[in-house]
Amino acid sequence: MPIDPDEFRAVLGRFATGVTVLTARDTEGRDHGMTVSAFCSASLAPPLVLACIDRSADMYDVLRKATHFGISILAEGQEALSRRFAELEAGRFDGIGYTRAESGVVLLDDALGHMECRRVDRYDAGDHAIYVGEVGWASSHKGMPLLYYRGGYTQLER
Repeated sequence: MPIDPDEFRAVLGRFATGVTVLTARDTEGRDHGMTVSAFCSASLAPPLVLACIDRSADMYDVLRKATHFGISILAEGQEALSRRFAELEAGRFDGIGYTRAESGVVLLDDALGHMECRRVDRYDAGDHAIYVGEVGWASSHKGMPLLYYRGGYTQLER
């Protein structure tokens, strides 16, 4: 018996997640990025992460062709960046600080962590695709995470 979609969404909303921005370059070298909370580690050896991307997202086709992607794990003060990359608008990278990884993917300034990944697999999963990346480079920084819980942003209590 299938679960009611609204109930399923409500239950999943009880699972607090970190917030990331996933970036990649298209075949013409243009930068693309989107907010992703469906992200996690998949393996320590080799170091693998995965991100679930909706088939209707702009990034879906970009990632199908991309060889690399970047992950920026957002800090508690970066809610505006999360919202910016969640919207469908041009110019997401205008006026913000970032660096480029060796592969050319964007990594956002002031994030808690950065990873440069080589895309190694893609799996169909309902209305999403699971993209698996092997982490070739990573760095971590001090701070507190930006969290998403029950349809809104929140922070850890100190």
